[in-house]
Amino acid sequence: MSTVSPSKDPYAAITEDLTYSYEGVFSSQSVAAAVDAARLALEPVSTVQTYLPVLVARQAREQLMAAAQAEGHIAKTVPEIVFVCVHNAGRSQMAAAMTEHLSARRVHVRSAGSAPSREINPMVVDVLAERGISLVTAYPKPLSDNVIRAADVIITMGCGDACPIFPGKRYEDWDVADPADQPIEVVRDIRDDIQARVTTLLREILN
Repeated sequence: MSTVSPSKDPYAAITEDLTYSYEGVFSSQSVAAAVDAARLALEPVSTVQTYLPVLVARQAREQLMAAAQAEGHIAKTVPEIVFVCVHNAGRSQMAAAMTEHLSARRVHVRSAGSAPSREINPMVVDVLAERGISLVTAYPKPLSDNVIRAADVIITMGCGDACPIFPGKRYEDWDVADPADQPIEVVRDIRDDIQARVTTLLREILN
C-alpha cells in the first residue's frame, strides 16, 4: 500500500523561496525572521486562515523589498509613496489604489495601518469598483519602519504620532474623513476627496 508523505510546511516553503529570491541581499536567517514577523502580525487578524500563507508570503516579500530599498541594496526606479491610517481598511487603501490607478506605474505605492483591522471596509471596495478599481487582492497590513524608510513621500490620515519620522522624507497629513460606519453616499464623497488630493500629489511629484 502506498503512503502519501505529509505536505511541506507552507512557511518553510515561503522562507525557501524568498531566500532564493534575495540571495546575496539577505541571509536565510533574516528572511526567516521576516516570514515569522509577517505571520505574527497577520495571524491574529486573518479572517480566513486557509489564505494566511498567501498573505504572509506577500507581506514578507514586501517587507524584504522595502528593507532592501531602504538599505540601498536595490535601487528605486520610481518615487515611493506610502499611505498610512489607523486600520488600513479605508482611507489609506483608497488612496493607495487610486494612486496606482492614476499614476500609470510612474510611482510605487504602499499602504499600512498603525493598528490594522481584520478586513477592508466593504463599502470602500464597492465605491472603488464603481471607478473600475479592484481591491480583490488587497488586505490590511501593519506599519513597519522599513516601509517608511523606503518611502520618499509619507501621507498620514488620522493615525497621530504612530508614524516614525526619518529625515529627508516628505511628510503630509491629510485631513480626510473616516469612511467607517458611513453610508455609501458619504464614502463616495470621501473617495472623491482622496482622488482630488492624489491628483494634486502626483502632479507635484511627477511634473
